[in-house]
Amino acid sequence: MDLLEKICDACPADTALMGMDVGKKTIGVALSDSAQSIAFPICTVKRTKFSRDIKELEKIIHEYNIGGYVIGLPLNMDNSEGRACQSIRDFGLEFASQLSDDLKRGEPWIALWDERLSTACVNSFVDETVDISRRRAKERGIVDKLAAQHILQGALDFMVKS
Repeated sequence: MDLLEKICDACPADTALMGMDVGKKTIGVALSDSAQSIAFPICTVKRTKFSRDIKELEKIIHEYNIGGYVIGLPLNMDNSEGRACQSIRDFGLEFASQLSDDLKRGEPWIALWDERLSTACVNSFVDETVDISRRRAKERGIVDKLAAQHILQGALDFMVKS
């Protein structure tokens, strides 16, 4: 598991990718098409215990035949990594080790992608387009899955340019 910029060339081809916006209380989930050109929001997983969280994610992975993963990395504005980044790296390592064998297909491809300002961007979008309050949108998981979509689409756009 490394920054997307370093492992972009190893991305599995012709398979959908899963994007995740991992928070303390929820995991926003988005998927790409198998051509890896567009991301769309899927759901928000309420976090409880990691074993339950992984089971919920595995249902999605199995249903959509996911071949790789992009996890948002909350870098500081000065490009440094704080405690939140370490928490995401720990999540990614645990996620890779806990995936069931039938979903691993060898070592899973997991890329970290800069998620700075993704939630602010999504909140602005929600404020302008969704006819509910930001708090209600957060409660319904709209913000988290849209943040995952924003993260994944940014990664997909980067890979096209590389």
